[in-house]
Amino acid sequence: MSHALARIQDRIAVAEARAGRQAGSVTLVAVSKTQPWEHIAPVLEAGQKVYGENRVQEAMERWGPRREGLELRLIGPLQTNKAREAVDFFDVIETLDREKLARVLAEEIQRVGKAPRLYVQVNIGEEVQKAGVAPSEADAFLAACRESYSLTIEGLMCIPPVGADPAPYFASLRAIAARNGVEKLSMGMSDDFEIAIAEGATSVRVGSALFGDRHYG
Repeated sequence: MSHALARIQDRIAVAEARAGRQAGSVTLVAVSKTQPWEHIAPVLEAGQKVYGENRVQEAMERWGPRREGLELRLIGPLQTNKAREAVDFFDVIETLDREKLARVLAEEIQRVGKAPRLYVQVNIGEEVQKAGVAPSEADAFLAACRESYSLTIEGLMCIPPVGADPAPYFASLRAIAARNGVEKLSMGMSDDFEIAIAEGATSVRVGSALFGDRHYG
C-alpha cells in the first residue's frame, strides 16, 4: 500500500467534508509526468487509476502496455501535430487553449468517431509564460468551441501564479464555468489542492506530494 496515496486521499476527504462537499466528489489525478516507474508502481498497485501526463510521446511509452482500466489525462501543452495521437490515446485533454487546436481536435474526433473529454485551459493569472485563454476571452472561446467546432467542453483548468493566494484565482475560474454552464473544474496541485476543493474543484492534480520530487532528464 502506498502511504503517500493514503495520506492524500485522507486530506481530500477532509477537505471535501470541510467544504460541505459530497464524499468522493473530487477526483485525484496523479501527476506521473517525468517520474521514474519505481515511484509510480506502488501508487498504481495501491489502486490509483487516474494519471496526468505532460507529453503525448512520454505518456504513450509509459502507459501503452499498461493502459487497461486507467484514465489518462493530458495536462501539458498540446501541439497540433500531436493532436491525432492525443485523441487516440487520452481519455481527457485538459489543455485546449486556442482556436487552431480546437479546429484540429474537431477534425480528429470526426475521423476517429470518439472524443476525449475536453477542458479549456484558462491563463487565470494572465502570465506571459503560461499557456491558456485569457479570462476576458474565455466566454467567447467557449462559444467558438461549441458553435463553430461542435466540441463538448466538460471542464476548465487553471494554474494560479506561484506565490500568490490561489483562492481568488480558483473563484474566478469557478465563475467563468458557472456563467458558461461548464460543470468540471481541474484546479489545485500539491501545495494548494485543499484550497481548490473549498473553491469547487472537481479534480486535483497532485504530483510531488504523491511521488516525491520530479526527476528531470
